[in-house]
Amino acid sequence: MCVFTAFRSALNDFQRSEGRELVLKSWNVNRLTELPGITLEDCAKRCTESPECRAFNYEFRPSLACKHLPWVGDRDNADVKRNVNCDLYEMKVYVRKCIVGKGEDYRGKVSTTKSGRTCQQWWSKFPHDHRWTPSATNGLELNYCRNPDGDPIGPWCYTTDPERRYESCDIPQCKDEVCITCNGEDYRGQVDHTVSGKECQRWDQQYPHQHIYQPEKYPDKSLDDNYCRNPDASPVPWCYTTDPTMERESCDIRKCRDYTTNCFRGRGEDYRGKVNETTSGIPCQRWDGQKPHEHPFFPKTYECKGLEENYCRNPDGSEAPWCFTSLSEMRTALCLQIKRCADDIEAEDCYNEIGKNYRGVVRKTRKGILCQKWSVKINPKTHPEANLTDNYCRNPDGDHHGPWCYTTDPKTEFDYCAIKQCGEMCTMPFVAGVGACEVQMCQLFCSPLLHILTPWIIGYG
Repeated sequence: MCVFTAFRSALNDFQRSEGRELVLKSWNVNRLTELPGITLEDCAKRCTESPECRAFNYEFRPSLACKHLPWVGDRDNADVKRNVNCDLYEMKVYVRKCIVGKGEDYRGKVSTTKSGRTCQQWWSKFPHDHRWTPSATNGLELNYCRNPDGDPIGPWCYTTDPERRYESCDIPQCKDEVCITCNGEDYRGQVDHTVSGKECQRWDQQYPHQHIYQPEKYPDKSLDDNYCRNPDASPVPWCYTTDPTMERESCDIRKCRDYTTNCFRGRGEDYRGKVNETTSGIPCQRWDGQKPHEHPFFPKTYECKGLEENYCRNPDGSEAPWCFTSLSEMRTALCLQIKRCADDIEAEDCYNEIGKNYRGVVRKTRKGILCQKWSVKINPKTHPEANLTDNYCRNPDGDHHGPWCYTTDPKTEFDYCAIKQCGEMCTMPFVAGVGACEVQMCQLFCSPLLHILTPWIIGYG
């Protein structure tokens, strides 16, 4: 009789930041523990076994070195800095903002309840007496929300309100924190267990299951750690499991329901309106038809793409909603007469020279990532001349690439903003069969995607 046991890597407990290292503040530097010459797996294993370790730097040049750290990158005790010779691994339970299951392993820093009450310190017996004693292993630090008794309500705390003994902190489940649209190919959340509860195998490991989806070969798929992803356009995000008897399984992640009908957001992949002709008024071909143009977008194959009737849709992530046309000589065309939703339009803006004096209100990067508030990373008061207001794009260091910001994406520390230099001209090229030049089209043709989009608009292919 064969008995299979799940292989679990100690690295599953960590979130990796490639090319980064955690540098302790000067007053904490003596708390770093260096273990030279050991493997990455052993470095992680020893860290999980040590009550003092919460993260580690793993240096691979000029020689292997494992450096255990007592903090994660919270900016209070340590700073994250770039280092091409090092990768940073931080314990997930200390860095993620959501919980798995009942949240018994939650080690985040939320310290207020769902009603806004401040939590009582765990070492204090006032105003509420209790039986819990903080230790190095139970995680009862300061007044952070915890779940030491496995309460079904999730992490909780005693409150500083004498009239309210304890209350839930209402920390979201990881499976609900980030929802998926359609089949979740763009999902970048932190669910790391399958629908049946099996733990996911890391994408950068080949055991217990060998596979082709190595992170370095698919950089645009964000195959981070052992989080559920959808690199092969499956119906939902999935992962390889740590169970040798089950290669892969789908993940349980909430689906978004935020379709638009009168306008579109982003690239319009969630547009479900009834516009059924192109910008120049050419009727669209039905999605369930193959004449005059044969195509692979069968409604039953792409159930979540909304391929109804002959309505404009965006099933392939193009720049905007489009359709196959009813003209045999024009295969496809965009439906640019559909307006963008008001809440998706950035303020028209530009900057002069390198943008050091830019004071606009754009708050998204060129990749569409929302900017993080400056106060989260640095103290705006130390740069009074830079006007580091809220999360608006700025250029406090005189970067010659122009205004930038720190981002809300954990994997992208900072990025430059989607702002053009003042005086840049946008010239509309001639487009056969499309109609008059429109502002939307002009913006479209001036994008880096011109070489991709031109055949769609003029009907080649």
